[in-house]
Amino acid sequence: MQPSKPKTIYAGVLSDTHLHSPTPDFLRQIRTCFHFCDVIIHAGDLTEPGILEAFTPKTIHAVHGNMCAPSVRNRLPPHHLFTLGRFVIGLAHGAHLGFDIETSLWNLFPEADCIIYGHTHAPVCHRHGPTLFLNPGTFQATGRYGAPGTYAILEAGDQLSARILEVPHIP
Repeated sequence: MQPSKPKTIYAGVLSDTHLHSPTPDFLRQIRTCFHFCDVIIHAGDLTEPGILEAFTPKTIHAVHGNMCAPSVRNRLPPHHLFTLGRFVIGLAHGAHLGFDIETSLWNLFPEADCIIYGHTHAPVCHRHGPTLFLNPGTFQATGRYGAPGTYAILEAGDQLSARILEVPHIP
């Protein structure tokens, strides 16, 4: 008898939502982007706690960022280590870590299989050795003529993989 294959866990990863409350557009976008996800991971700068409530009843892992209200900073840690399936995930916003954020995060989470961060608003998905570095970018579009918002889907099954996607415009 062959060992059973681990169930793949799908995690929706976002950061830098910068909203004071869940807007109707935001609610439509998260339903579209994350409807099939088991877990939500927010890498900070959600600004207000109501943003996380929009993801109920999913399992949520989140940290605060440098733009969060005091109510969020008091409720959420600056960094968090957790497991997703058989993988260890390190999560931090990334502010105040200096110019080389990834090296600082690697030192903070030496045991992590994947390190997730935000702050820069620039999507990143690459491996350094065995460690997957993932920054979903900013979920919000960056202005009238700016880049569209982005997010990531992290898959934890036999292997750990991720992909960056654009937030769809939903009228």
